[in-house]
Formats: sequence, structure tokens, C-alpha cells
Amino acid sequence: MSKNIPILVKNDPWLEPYTDHIHWRMIRLQDHIREVDTRYGSLEAYASAHKHLGIHYHFKNDTWTVREWAPGAKSISLVGDFNDWNNQSHSLALGDSGIWETTLPGDALKHEDQIKLHIVGADDSVRDRIPATIHRAVQDETTHDYAGQIWQPKDAYVWKNEFDPATIDCPLIYECHVGMSGEEPRLHTYREFADDVLPRIEALGYNTIQLMAVQEHPYYGSFGYHVSSFFAACSRFGTPEDLKYLIDKAHGMKIAVLLDIVHSHAVKNIAEGLNEFDGTDHQYFHSGGRGDQPQWDSKCFDYGKDEVRQFLLSNTLYWLDEFRFDGFRFDGITSMLYHHHGTVAFDHYDKYFSDGPDEDAILYLGMATSLINQVKPGCIIVAEDMSGMPGLCRPTAEGGVGFTHRLAMGIPDYWIKLLKHKQDEEWSPEEIWNVMSNRRFGEANIAYAESHDQALVGDKSIAFRLMDKEMYWHMGSDDPSPIIERGIALHKIIRLFTLISGGEGWLNFMGNEFGHPEWLDFPREGNDWSYHYCRRQWSLVDNEKLRYKDLNDFDATMIHLAKRHHLLACNPAQMLSVHNADQVLAAERGNVIFVFNLNPQQSFTDYTISMPGNVKPGDTYKLVLDSDSAEHGGHQRLDDSVTYQVNDDYKLSLYLPSRTCIALERV
Repeated sequence: MSKNIPILVKNDPWLEPYTDHIHWRMIRLQDHIREVDTRYGSLEAYASAHKHLGIHYHFKNDTWTVREWAPGAKSISLVGDFNDWNNQSHSLALGDSGIWETTLPGDALKHEDQIKLHIVGADDSVRDRIPATIHRAVQDETTHDYAGQIWQPKDAYVWKNEFDPATIDCPLIYECHVGMSGEEPRLHTYREFADDVLPRIEALGYNTIQLMAVQEHPYYGSFGYHVSSFFAACSRFGTPEDLKYLIDKAHGMKIAVLLDIVHSHAVKNIAEGLNEFDGTDHQYFHSGGRGDQPQWDSKCFDYGKDEVRQFLLSNTLYWLDEFRFDGFRFDGITSMLYHHHGTVAFDHYDKYFSDGPDEDAILYLGMATSLINQVKPGCIIVAEDMSGMPGLCRPTAEGGVGFTHRLAMGIPDYWIKLLKHKQDEEWSPEEIWNVMSNRRFGEANIAYAESHDQALVGDKSIAFRLMDKEMYWHMGSDDPSPIIERGIALHKIIRLFTLISGGEGWLNFMGNEFGHPEWLDFPREGNDWSYHYCRRQWSLVDNEKLRYKDLNDFDATMIHLAKRHHLLACNPAQMLSVHNADQVLAAERGNVIFVFNLNPQQSFTDYTISMPGNVKPGDTYKLVLDSDSAEHGGHQRLDDSVTYQVNDDYKLSLYLPSRTCIALERV
């Protein structure tokens, strides 16, 4: 029996009661992949359904093939610009496995033709639908209706830069939304982002970007999370070639590009999406109430159906292959992992194995991570999970699900709670440390103090919580506002504390690094469809007379320090000493010493810090990061030319100004 004990269990004795279940999950995944290999030759071939389904031009014989899986449909015809939307002239025939098909001569369709499928459904509904694997969907500016579009440009995009995601030892992620990435209150484009924003990200030192809202979605205000056309790059921001230009340019800067991929649910819209595509409620989704995600007003995929798994796996391969993404952030997988969508307290290990898990979804995710690792080794695969499922970020061969990282979703919640409910004098550095460092051993976390969630209207970013409306009037470099002084000091401390102690990767949302003063709000009925808050004001950080640049410069120093020392690829941070009454904590990671003085009033002279065991008396340290430096908007209370020597008691004696954090590097 011992040979059947998964490594996951060997590494965590608390999982021993679930050994058989974990082993069953492993065998089930192996059996499904083995079956796929037998039937299709490989998992990659199985995940290439999008190359067979859909609308494809074949140069060899100058023909088009049109294929669509719609097993419940009674009839399907192709309509569009090419036949004046005549639903009688180009019928598809039903073939094997519920796939409808027709062949057209090469001159029947042309680049940019708009098309749809005219479907008589199982319920006798008659609707024009967008093909499920369409590579481009466009919206009519007048009617706002969507249609599929033939995308067959004369000249294919020529890639200029090769990039290997395995070169990223720990992801320092800049989370981005292309449409709101510019200064003007309008939609911005892939190319504008590539030319105007990527250089900023490169200068800050981030090695990874995470693109939101790329998969086509009919409602802009959904932030891209109500996907309608899974294989189509959002046409609001430009063409597929424009997106490739963005990714290619990032690769030229040695920046990996992740897709924020949505396989946890789908838009329920019938006009644009997959809902009731063949006239049934159970083609892609569970039937009845199980097919609804009431929290998100969307539809839940049936991961137990082979065709659905194949559709989603093909979608994963498509983005890797066609656009050369370097990995994914899988959105909302807590909703996938459990029949209850994560609406319970995860207070016992039973919740992960016997009380609510959706084993079909777990199987699908294991197949997805296996596919990604086979096709593009070194990919970054991030799980947005708040349940803490054991093994989620361990290899499938060990009994895990195969993700490389999970988002540390509890950290931003903790900071919000602390800022809302405790005065600065009550902050306990030891409590903060315990929250930051509380994670499963061996499962990498992406730490973050805030993401796009905290920047949305209805919530507040950390900067806005700290400084609120004062940011509009007192951010001048020559304006000594105590509220702004406190806010800037704590903003820097919160970010550095989270980065060094919270995980094995880092995430920041676009603009939060410099304390962007306004929330995000998409055009919607409630704001008269305004783009005023759907933007990022780079002019604020570029203005030398404003203090946003101080926060921006601190972020750059912090990120470059993390890169130079490979901090987040090192072992977890080690606390060296803590004094809650003084509100002082010291820690080490990657041979760098970090010291935090959270005390709002008291500075300390000759404050002794215990040093790690690999340090000996006489070792000398220099200051490499100082939140109080002039360039970071501080008061320059430390002299960066001074060096510090470890004394005979293996301690370092330091001057610690109030509300500051520093980093020291061995000379």
C-alpha cells in the first residue's frame, strides 16, 4: 500500500485520511490522458479541435470548410455578407458526433466578411448565432449587435522575438487592462499599450504582465469576465495582429505575458454566447439550476462532458500557439472546484475531498495544466482560488492539480480590515507577519497588497483608503500635509512587507504602484455610459511637482531589488526579531536584511537587530532601499553612505526613523 501513497500525502501527514481519494484523482487523470493518447495520438492532438471545427480556409485545394458541434440542432445554415444573409442558400449537413459541416469554394468568403450560423434548435427556436470557435467577433456601432468575422489577412504576422517563460524564476506581475490603459476617457488599443505602457512596465522592473479582458465579451463593464467568444481576441482594442504586436514587443523586453483566462463560467447571453446554442440548455453547460452561477449571473460549464473538456483544452492550446502567451491566470476557479461555488467556510479538510468538490472540474484542470506543461514547459499557471485546496499548486504526478502558483487572496482582505478597524498605534508587526507568511509549504503563492478588485468603484485602493480626497488637493511636493505624509509612508511599508513575506511571486495592478487617485468605473447606465473613470492618469506620475512619482520610484527600487537578488525564488522570509511594543520587525530573505518600524511617532537610535546564522562578526552591510530617502518622498533621515558592521554578539545596530522600512545588503 505504501507505494500508492502520493507524494502530496507524504509531505503533509494531515492528508493521510484522504490518501485513497487523492490516489483515485491521480489514477483518474492518468486514465483520461491515456485514453486521449490512444484515441488521438496525444493530448495536444486532442486539444486541437479548434483546427477542425469552425471556419477554415485550405490553400491546398482553395476551399473553405465550415464545421460546428451542435448535436441538438435540427438544421444549420451559414449566413452573412457573402450571401446577403440568406438562410436558405448554404445549409450544413449533420455528420458524426453531432458535427454539422459544409464545404465552400475559395471565392465564397473573403477577409472581414461578417457571418453567423442560422440555427433551428432542438426546442424549435430559430436564431442566428456566432460560431463557437470563431477567431474574431465584431460589434456593429449602430445596432450594437455582434457577428462573427472572417479573419484571413493576406500577410500573416511575422514574429520578431523569441522568449522562453522558463527564464522567469519568480513572476513579478503587472496586471493590465488594455482598454483603460491610457489617459484619455476612451477605449485604448493593443498597439497604444505596447508603445506607451510597456516601456513604463519595463522601467519599473516587472518581468511579467497579465492581460485582462482579452477574450471577447459583450459587456465592457464585466471587466472581461463574462466571455462570449472564447477564441476571439477582444476587437474593441484592435486586431489579432495588434495583440500579437503587443506580446512580441513584451517578449523583446524579456517580459512574459499571461492571459487572464476564463474557464470558470460563461456569459448567459443567447445572442452572443454559447447558452442554448443548439436549442438545449445542456450542450456546453449543466442543465437546470446546476448550470447557473447565481453570484455572477452566468452559466457553468459541464466539465464531465468530453466535448466540453475538449473545447476548453483547445481554447487553452489556441492562445498558447496562436498568440504565444507564456501562461495563464485561471479566473474564479473556486467556483469551478466545488458544487457550492465556494460559498462555505473551508474549516476542515473534508471540504476539499468529500464535502462538495466537483471532481469533473478537478479532472479538467489537471488535464489543462498537463497540456500546458507538455506544449510549453516553463509556463506560469496561476490559480485564482480562495479555498486553499491542498495540492492545487503541486505537480499532478504528486497528487496535485498542476498549477505553479495561487493568488494569496487573503492578504489584500487583511490589509483592508487592518486599515478600516485599527489605528496605526495598534498595528502588531508580529500579527501582520503571521498573516503574510501563513501559506501551505511547497505551494507557491503570488503575494499582492491589492489588485484590480480593490481599485473598482465601490471599493478603495490602499492609497485611497490612506489619503482619500486629500490626494486631490495636497499631493504637491511642497505641501507638508500630515495625511499625505502618513499615507505615502504606509503605502511603501505595506507593499514591501507584503512582497518579502507574502509569497513566491508578486502582483500589482496598473497604476496602483504610484497610488492612482481615482477608482475604476466602466461605462454603464449608472454613470451615463461615461469613460471618465475608465483610464489611468500617467500625467500624474510624470509630473515632477507631484508626489505620485515618489511612490512610483519606490516601487521601481523595490522591484529591481527583488529581481537582482532573486528574492522571491529564495526560501520564505525568516523573521529575525520582533518587538510589538516598539512596532519593529526585522527579517531576512535572499541574504537581504529588511527592517520595518511601524511606529507612527517614535524613531529609535542604536536599535539592535539579531542577524541570521550565516553572518559573522565584522560583516558589513550597506543601505540599498530606504523608504525615507528623498527620492522616495521621505525626509532623508538616514545617510546612505554609512555602512553597518555586525558586532561580536551577531547583532546590527541601526537608526530606525518612525514609519519607515529599509533593506540592507552585505557588502
